[in-house]
Parts: sequence; structure tokens; C-alpha cells
Amino acid sequence: MPYICKHTKITFQLRYFLEIAYKGTKYHGWQLQPNAISVQELINKALTTILRKPINIVGAGRTDAGVHAEQLFAHFDIDSIFNIDEVVYKTNALLPNDIVILNIMKVIEDAHARFDAIQRSYQYRIFLGRNPFLVETTWQLINKKLNVVKMNEAAKILLTYTNFKCFSRSNTDVKTYDCDLKKALWVQNKQHLIFYITADRFLRNMVRAVVGTLLDVGTNKTSLEEFKKIIESKNRSNAGPSAPPQGLFLTEVTYPNRIFIHE
Repeated sequence: MPYICKHTKITFQLRYFLEIAYKGTKYHGWQLQPNAISVQELINKALTTILRKPINIVGAGRTDAGVHAEQLFAHFDIDSIFNIDEVVYKTNALLPNDIVILNIMKVIEDAHARFDAIQRSYQYRIFLGRNPFLVETTWQLINKKLNVVKMNEAAKILLTYTNFKCFSRSNTDVKTYDCDLKKALWVQNKQHLIFYITADRFLRNMVRAVVGTLLDVGTNKTSLEEFKKIIESKNRSNAGPSAPPQGLFLTEVTYPNRIFIHE
């Protein structure tokens, strides 16, 4: 039944947030594609089947083909109340095993998965060597010597800037190239090397371009002074190549608590 105010007879749309995780290897990214399978498309179809109403989810952002998400949020509207636990269970039963709905949460009517996000975190995972079990989830570098200390010095330099046009896809149509970086750090544990980066927002292809450029620093192809000049140039052609997609994970999206309805 539609959710109707008894006094005014107005039908309300209820808004919900989905918390989602997926392995992006088999998909052409998050966003709907005309001739390719996307994560958004499969979730839309599953929810439409279970809720018996056309559902079109709006994501917090979009990941490229082959990129993974340990936590991504999306919102959708519906004019009826449903059992959340039951819908989570039934939707996951329809989805492939590399996509999962972690939770569904009630939110205020104007909450927006993309525009209300206040912070996003990514990890880029590298394996120094060969591991057949990590082929789809790491960038495997064989016989590559990296100066991780120097890479972390360059990562600290990132935190002193706000304009990152040099790391943005060249045909991106955005109002600003400014991002408020909160964290940029490499951590190595034996053969595992992970880059942690957190900001209020990211530009398209930004993290992979940052990683590729930091690796140029780590192999002494680019000096720390040259790294600064690359950022200040605001020119993508001056930065390093983009790291491949399979090592990139969206790991956390943060929202203000006020948008969630706690019952």
C-alpha cells in the first residue's frame, strides 16, 4: 500500500539507502551502460523483481570497469513500506555472488547518496611478486624495486595541495578540481603494498593516476620536486600513467548521522 497521509491524502515517496559491496572484475563499472553489464543494472533488476515496482538506484559515485567496492551506498524511492531484512535476503538471492546488499536503511526524504557524502576512502593494493589468487584484486609488480619511503614523502606533498586537475581524466566536466585530502599513505607488509587515500571527493580516474605517478617517484623516474611541478601544472599529460583498475577498492563512504532515521 502507498504511504498516505490520512489528512491530506497525499502519497509520499519513502527514501532508502542501500549499503553495497561488490567485486568489479566481471562488470563494466558501476554505472548503467547501453551495451554492457554494470553493477547498477543488476541491482535495479533484482530490487524491481523483489519489490514489484520499478526501482532505479542512485549511487554515491561510479567506479570504472574492474574496480571493486567494499562499501558503496545508493538510494532509491518507493511508495510502500517493506520488511527490510526480507528484502535484503531475497535481493541477495537474485544477485550474482560477487555483488551483495549489506544493508538497507531508512533516510530522510531529501537524503542523497552522492551529494550528502562527506568523505570517501580508497585503497590501492599492490602485490610485489606473483600470486595467482590475487590476480583480479591486486596490481602485481614483478622484480620491481620501489622506494616506499620516497613514495610516502610524495604522498605527504599531496596533502599540501587542493587542485588535482593533473590527475583528472582530461574530458571530465566538473565545476572544480579541488579536493580536500585528509589522508595519503603507503603501508607495506612483506609483499603487500597498500596505498590509503581519503578525501571529501575525488575526480574521475584520480586515485589510479595518483598511484601511477607515485610509482614513478618510487622508481626514481620522478623526483619530489618534479612531483610538485606536476601537481602545479594542472596538466594530466605531465602526470604518470594510470594504475590498472583491479587493484583499486572503494572502502568507505561517510555520511552525517542526521540523514538516517533511527527507529
